[in-house]
Amino acid sequence: MIPRPLRRSLAARAAALAVLATTAACGLVHDDTARGARPDGPGFSVAAAGDILIHPQLVEQARKDAKTTGKGDHGLDFGPMMRGVRPVISKADLAVCHFEAVAGKPGGPFEGFPDFQVPPQIATTAKAIGYDTCSTASNHTLDHGYRGVVATLGALDKAGLGHTGSARSAGEAAKPLITEVKGVKVAQLSYAFGFNGNEIPAGKPWLANRTAFKDIAAAERRARKAGAEVVILSIHWGREYQSDPSRGQLSLARRLARETGIDLIVGHHAHVVQPMEKVDGTWIAYGLGNQIARHDVPTGLTEEGVIGWFDFTRRGGSWAVSARYVPTLVTVPPAPDDDGRSPERAEREHRLIDVAARLRTGDGLSAGQRARYRLAFERTEGTLLNRGAARDGLRPLEALPD
Repeated sequence: MIPRPLRRSLAARAAALAVLATTAACGLVHDDTARGARPDGPGFSVAAAGDILIHPQLVEQARKDAKTTGKGDHGLDFGPMMRGVRPVISKADLAVCHFEAVAGKPGGPFEGFPDFQVPPQIATTAKAIGYDTCSTASNHTLDHGYRGVVATLGALDKAGLGHTGSARSAGEAAKPLITEVKGVKVAQLSYAFGFNGNEIPAGKPWLANRTAFKDIAAAERRARKAGAEVVILSIHWGREYQSDPSRGQLSLARRLARETGIDLIVGHHAHVVQPMEKVDGTWIAYGLGNQIARHDVPTGLTEEGVIGWFDFTRRGGSWAVSARYVPTLVTVPPAPDDDGRSPERAEREHRLIDVAARLRTGDGLSAGQRARYRLAFERTEGTLLNRGAARDGLRPLEALPD
């Protein structure tokens, strides 16, 4: 683990170089490679996104799509719903998802809130669009007890996705999730604040990871001992539907940044986008919103999400990390009016889209759709930057088209 004082020194030097490299023409801070700094080791990219939470309306959409595509498993095809982000997710060297709910059987029955049980087919789709690993510690991890954890991890195993945050045995819980990425060993940790009143069984303390600073710090040490060169923490925290991080989030984030060697912190649970911030050289994404979800009462904010994009470059024995973002949106068909008709030119299907990419192509978009997509991008951007992250170089992976 690299001592915090050294990391702060390196971060300060990198920040100073970033200011000098800002161009008068476009005002963008270029990455270290563009500034001419020479890396002394391999680099890699990480894409991390928000909650994958399959509500009943999304199951019905997958059922409709399967009838159209003739594909799917047990009459469900999540591919059309998710493919809008595949170009981004599949491009990353390591793509990390957050699998929020409990997986059931392929043919159901399925359940929504409060005790989720979702189609395991969504795990197969997550793998197909490019995800490599998933965090599984959330407030819904224990919705169906030990059997639910076993079913969920079995579904992720079958799909070929790595997982961390819950476990089927003490041995599995003790083994860090380490993925080799372009020759670099990257560990992922996963913790949640609690489990909606469901208690971890006394005889199975390893079943799911509950947030405690000492436990997270110890997990990082175990990962380093197992050979991890980079450690990423996925953490389920904060207040639902609140765009500002809570005091608890801010306090724990600072302690993790200053007292551990964790290289990146990505947060979930709020179901809306929260800011990104760099603390003592460590990037913290407080909340990535929803990757794919469909709450019973859509608020606009709950349909907006963000993919965090992080480039890791080794310099001077440490890791320099630059951060970018990709605003996303889940389109929601409107409710029919009193005579059963839907508004003209409205959204027809639940679809996860890369907002900038969809606006860039623009084929067949109505003025209303363009306005909604621009709002999603600009609101997400404003939220991400409202703790000063622009000073540390946070910018979109793809700018909003004119």
